[in-house]
Parts: sequence; C-alpha cells; structure tokens
Amino acid sequence: MVTTGAMTKRIDRLEAAGLVTRTPDASDGRGRRIGLTDRGRQLIDAAFTDHIANEHRLVGLLAASDRETLARILKQWLGALDDA
Repeated sequence: MVTTGAMTKRIDRLEAAGLVTRTPDASDGRGRRIGLTDRGRQLIDAAFTDHIANEHRLVGLLAASDRETLARILKQWLGALDDA
C-alpha cells in the first residue's frame, strides 16, 4: 500500500546494502524482478528465527491451559478468514 516511487526508493536502499538484486523481466521490458542475495537471505533467515523465538517466549508466559485456549481461538479465526 505504497506508491511505486516509494517502493523504488526502498528497493534502491536494499540493493545498495547488497540485500537484493534487480534483473530485467523477460516478459515485460518495463518490469524488473527483485531477488534476494545470499546476504539478504541470511538476514531474512536470522530475522525469522529471532521472530519465532520471540513468539515462543511471549506465548510461554501463558499458562498451559491459556495456550491451549489461544491455539483454539487462533485456529477458529484462521478458518473464518479462509472462508471469507
């Protein structure tokens, strides 16, 4: 939900940091394909690992019965979203 100009600036910064590459889109000469570099993939993997560890930490603060209730509610909510 950002303008194309804002997206371009964000990708420019990621490319300058060595996290993504741009390649021409073979099916559309105006477009570019954006891909993660090895460094970008390593950063995403580390961020995802940290995020999941933090989720486990936060949920771990709940009593076991509350975790079960939360899991049931989230499963029900996800099912409702899938049906929407």
